[in-house]
Amino acid sequence: MYSVLFVCLGNICRSPLAEAAFRAEAERLHLDVVADSAGTGGWHAGDPPDPRAQTTARRHGTDISVYRGRQVKADDFRRFTHIVAMDTDNLSNLRRLAPSDATAELSLMLDHAGRPGQSVADPYYGDDAGFEVTWSDVSAGAAGLAASLKG
Repeated sequence: MYSVLFVCLGNICRSPLAEAAFRAEAERLHLDVVADSAGTGGWHAGDPPDPRAQTTARRHGTDISVYRGRQVKADDFRRFTHIVAMDTDNLSNLRRLAPSDATAELSLMLDHAGRPGQSVADPYYGDDAGFEVTWSDVSAGAAGLAASLKG
């Protein structure tokens, strides 16, 4: 069984949206998979997703209000089969954090959307429209990843 961890900086915007989009796509494809999200930083640990992220997710038929931020830990690199970063900075941080016995495959979200090497823009400092752009990006990446795991 596959397990996927989606990672951004604070785990309150991009990665919870990516987790939600992936869960929806996996359900649509009847793909048995575990999904979670985390941040490379820990300052939002225990916090719910940004209200704008929650509104965007609800608009697209999913409730992320029960999600809570958490920080990536060493065990995640063995527990998950795939760790998907939202941007190149967090991918670099993940590579640096990975223990020597890591087994998870690391990638960027948009690698799975046919946009290799591109980052999902961080909507945190922008307006509500930025969250829709993020949803569109993570949905495309989620669809590509789920399809590749489904085989």
